[in-house]
Amino acid sequence: MTTDLSRLLWAGLAIVLWLLTLAMVTWNERRRRASESARATILATGQDAVLVAFASQTGLAEQLAWSTAEILSRAGTAARVANLGTLTAADLRASRRLLVVASTTGEGDAPDSLSGFVRRQMSARGDLSGLSYAVLALGDRSYNGFCGFGRALDGWLKDSGATALFERVEVNDGDPDSIRHWQRQLAALTGQAIEPDWTPAPFETWRLVERTHLNPGSPGGEAHLLSFEPIGSVATWAAGDIAEIALPDPAAPSREYSVASLPVDGRAEFIIRRLVRSDGSPGLASGWLTHDLVEGSEIGLRLRRNTAFHSPDASAPLILIGNGTGIAGLRAHWRARRDVRHGGTWLMFGERSSLHDAFLDEELQAAQAKGVLTRIDRTYSRAPSDGRYVQALITEQAERLNDWIVRGATILVCGSREGMSEGVDQALESLLGPERIEALREAGRYRRDVY
Repeated sequence: MTTDLSRLLWAGLAIVLWLLTLAMVTWNERRRRASESARATILATGQDAVLVAFASQTGLAEQLAWSTAEILSRAGTAARVANLGTLTAADLRASRRLLVVASTTGEGDAPDSLSGFVRRQMSARGDLSGLSYAVLALGDRSYNGFCGFGRALDGWLKDSGATALFERVEVNDGDPDSIRHWQRQLAALTGQAIEPDWTPAPFETWRLVERTHLNPGSPGGEAHLLSFEPIGSVATWAAGDIAEIALPDPAAPSREYSVASLPVDGRAEFIIRRLVRSDGSPGLASGWLTHDLVEGSEIGLRLRRNTAFHSPDASAPLILIGNGTGIAGLRAHWRARRDVRHGGTWLMFGERSSLHDAFLDEELQAAQAKGVLTRIDRTYSRAPSDGRYVQALITEQAERLNDWIVRGATILVCGSREGMSEGVDQALESLLGPERIEALREAGRYRRDVY
C-alpha cells in the first residue's frame, strides 16, 4: 500500500511539473508574440518611414532587417519591415527610401519565397526613379555564386532608375565586421550616432545530457541524436527554427542546425552526421559534437527564428519530405501536432540502408499508431530490395499527393540540397506543373530547409 501511494505521489508530482513547464512555455510564447506585434506597430508608424525589406532563407536576413529597423527607429527615423517577396515595383517606388537585406541560397539563387518576385519584377527593367536604396547582401564564399541574388537585386534596382544611398555591403557567413560596416552606413544615413554596437544575441549555456548513435554500421557515416538542456533559463522556439552552436575554437564560425524538438520536450535536440574528410580527419564541428564533447559538458547555443520554415495551421494537411539528417528539421513539425486535431501529416523519408538507417523508427511507429503521423513512406537507396530515392515516392504516390495538395496541404522539404531537394523539386514540377509549384511557393505552401 505504501509503495503504491508513493508511486501515485511521484506520478502526480511529475504531471504537475510537466503542466507548469507547459504553462511557462506557453506564456513565454504569448509574451514574445505580443512583443513582436507591438514592435511591428511601432516601427510601422511615420509618414516618411524607411522601408526595410528582407529576402530570407534561414531567418538571418529577416532578423537583420528587424535589427536595422530598430536601429533607425532609435535614431529617430521611422521604419517599417516587409518581406520583399510580397512587394511590387509600385510599392518600392512609393516607399522613396528602401533598405534590403538579401540572402543568397545555393549557387547564387534567390530565397525560395522570392521566386515570384524574381519572375514578375526582376525579369524586366522597372520604373523606380525617385527611389533611393541600399543592399546588405548575405552569402557564403564557399559557393561560386557568392551573394549572387544580392548582386542581381542591386543591379536590377540600378537599371530600373533607383539611386544607391551607398555601395552594396556584402557579408560572408555572418562576418561581424561587414555587419558593423552596414551599421556605420546607417549612422551616416540618419546623421545620428548609433550605440551600442550592433552585435548578435549572446550565446546561452546548454548542457549535453544525452547522445545516441542512430545508425551503427551504416554505409553512410555515423548519425547521432544529441540532447541539450538549458542552464538557468527557459528557452522558446517553434518548429522550423534554427540553433547556432559555438565551436570550441573561438576563431571558427558557429554552426547552424535544425532543431529537432520543441520547448515542451524540455530539450533542444539535433541529428548530426559525423563528417569525415578525404584525408580521414573529422569535420571540425561534427567531429567535436558527435565524439569529443563529453556528456555533461556545457556549450554556447543561441536560437534563431526561421519563419520561412514554420508550420502551417494544424488544421491544414502537412507533407514532410526529407532525407538523411534532414529528418531533424521535420521531426519538430510532426511533434507540434501531438496534442491537437490536425488535417493529416504525411512523412516521406529516404536513407541508404533499411538495416542500419531506419532513423527514429520506434518513435515513427508510435506516432503513426497514435495518429500524429497519418502516413509514413520510406525509401532506402542501398537496400537490394528497394534502391529508390525519396523523390521516387512523389511519382508513385502522385494521385494521393495531388489530393492532399488540393485539400490545402503545405509541403516542407528538409535535407541535402544537391540530389534530394533538386530531385524533389523536379518530381513535383513534373506532377503539378511549374505554374502550380510557383503558386505554392508564393502562398508559403512549398518551403525548404536544405543545405
